[in-house]
Amino acid sequence: MEKLISFDLQADFGFMKKPDVNAGMQFSYNMLHKPALLGILGAIAGMGGYQHQGRFPDYYERLAGLPVSIEPLEGRHERGNFKRTLITYTNTVGYANERMNLVIQEHTLVQPGYRCYLLLDPEINSDQRLLYDRIHSGQSVYVPYLGKNEFHAWWDPASVQDHNWNTFEAKNNFRIDSLFIRKYPLRDHRQEARIDLSTMTTVNASSFAYFERLPLYFWDDPRFIQYELAEFVFTDWVFAPEVQVSNLFWLEEVQKIIQLF
Repeated sequence: MEKLISFDLQADFGFMKKPDVNAGMQFSYNMLHKPALLGILGAIAGMGGYQHQGRFPDYYERLAGLPVSIEPLEGRHERGNFKRTLITYTNTVGYANERMNLVIQEHTLVQPGYRCYLLLDPEINSDQRLLYDRIHSGQSVYVPYLGKNEFHAWWDPASVQDHNWNTFEAKNNFRIDSLFIRKYPLRDHRQEARIDLSTMTTVNASSFAYFERLPLYFWDDPRFIQYELAEFVFTDWVFAPEVQVSNLFWLEEVQKIIQLF
């Protein structure tokens, strides 16, 4: 029997590096993305990482198909944005300093926090049973971190919830409480979920919509560990029922709608 659980992942700092820039000023994704979350889950379960060249990490091969959802924690962000600080340091690794000292500046997230949802089948899948048990107990085989190994992440077992859930079909105006995909990657031949801005309604001037292009998967070819990106939205806008967004779930006890991806 499938179980939908959530836990609140927090850190003092986070840096989930964008691959666009490899020297000088470096930037972090603002939102936790699925490949990073899978790495954290792999650490919790004690799965291997990048052990073999030309292959995906062990945790990714075992967890890539796991449906997840991510919601920034209330009180930790402002309209979807986390606070940032600029950290400057010198990279003292020899190969980075052939001509001069390489000075790195990183835009680092300050006190990021995310509610992570997982749709697990612990009765059939042993990896998912292990995750279910360890998340509930607050135990991890390896120390999870948020992008860099000095930015340790944690969760309080008291934050773990088992949710009563149903698939959601809109009959009235509705709001999505998690991140959701505005349009699937074009290179995947999946049905697209397009949002028509004319069908969005806002209730007051303080409403917001946060957009970020985030990693969703790795490319199919394991020789190139490159991100497959998707357009994500986090908003408090209310949508008309004709808006088509796939894989929505209704969480009964918390009265929330999330998208699993």
